[in-house]
Amino acid sequence: MDSLSREIAELSPVTTFGRVVAVRGLMIEVAGPIHEMSVGSRLAIDAASGRVVPAEVVGFQGDRALCLPFGALEGVRMGCRAVVAAADGSIRPSDAWLGRVVNALGEPLDGKGPLPQGAVSRHLRAGPPPAGERARVGGPIDLGVRALNTFVTCCRGQRMGIFAGSGVGKSVLLSMLARYTSTDVAVIGLVGERGREVQEFIEDDLGEAGLARSVVIVATSDEPALMRRQAAYMTFAVAEHFRDEGRDVLCMMDSVTRFAMAQREIGLAAGEPPASKGYTPTVFTELPRLLERAGPGRVGEGSITGLFTVLVEGDNHNEPVADAVRGILDGHIVMERQIAERGRYPAINVLKSVSRTMPRAIPEARRPLITEAKRLMATYGDMEELIRLGAYRKGSSPEVDRAIALNPAFEAFLQQGKSESTSMAEGYDRLAAILTS
Repeated sequence: MDSLSREIAELSPVTTFGRVVAVRGLMIEVAGPIHEMSVGSRLAIDAASGRVVPAEVVGFQGDRALCLPFGALEGVRMGCRAVVAAADGSIRPSDAWLGRVVNALGEPLDGKGPLPQGAVSRHLRAGPPPAGERARVGGPIDLGVRALNTFVTCCRGQRMGIFAGSGVGKSVLLSMLARYTSTDVAVIGLVGERGREVQEFIEDDLGEAGLARSVVIVATSDEPALMRRQAAYMTFAVAEHFRDEGRDVLCMMDSVTRFAMAQREIGLAAGEPPASKGYTPTVFTELPRLLERAGPGRVGEGSITGLFTVLVEGDNHNEPVADAVRGILDGHIVMERQIAERGRYPAINVLKSVSRTMPRAIPEARRPLITEAKRLMATYGDMEELIRLGAYRKGSSPEVDRAIALNPAFEAFLQQGKSESTSMAEGYDRLAAILTS
């Protein structure tokens, strides 16, 4: 009843509408009372055959509002009425959303009936908590993946990026983190995902137990750019709801790159000039505004631990989006195709991966263990070509000899099946056993 009362109070007694005067590609131009519209305003365009096409104002040109649709444009013609539906997007999540799969508009996709609405309205583009009021990052969080727990330790409220090219296994790693990370709630955003992989991810990778404590937001690759961008905003809005209730939330998004691509499409359609590799300036404005929403909440609130995949184009980890995201987040996990080609999964290069909070997150007694293991792996990496060519002669260096002897054990330690979980303590103990063997 509280939710219904709030919705009734927000209803406007006046219906404001304009008319469609032009359609160029995906851009719809609307004339009329543009003083009643603003960037982000929602419109409902009455198309042929009774269809209603939702759209959003993305800019203005002269006396016309420039709008992009959330759906297909079939049936939209000159003179169609465009009703101003709302000033901006908002949702009302609740605990009843746990275990549900929704789209970027907050509509159910799982066939389990309507979504019960909560009492509090959440803006999709809410800002992060003020920097001066935020709590500090918490203690180490168990991710269930040996390579990450041991060498790239993540803390509660930290934001990490998973950087990889296509087909290297980042989605499988994400599914492992969704199942095994020790948090209260998981909010998973599949932005621009392949349609056939959605059910596979939910049923095979996430499973019933994982879905029961999760909310999954889906916008597939065939949907309009606005839907793909909004799926990212929806993911963070839902995560903020549970954070403000005092819970520790795991917020995962696959992928940030597809969010950037959607924003690029929107910017180019609105007439924004392209900059680096065709990405418009607003892409690099929206990325920090989005990703800063993750992290610890205010003192006394919960936290949002963010794990975001970044699809690097052509395996170039220095391309514009990857470079920008790496500078925003609190660490990065690098996955390499060469490691995947050797058959070792997850294909994480622990020497190139960094967690900025790790130095104060690991126990003091474990530091020498991790330092020695990384030193030996780096030694083997430096000499790997010589070893494979047979140019290295055994006995030339005791340290290289030890690195060669322990390399098979390190490779076995870093390899982990997606149905296998390892705690932090168990990971440290296994690494200690390797170094003392």
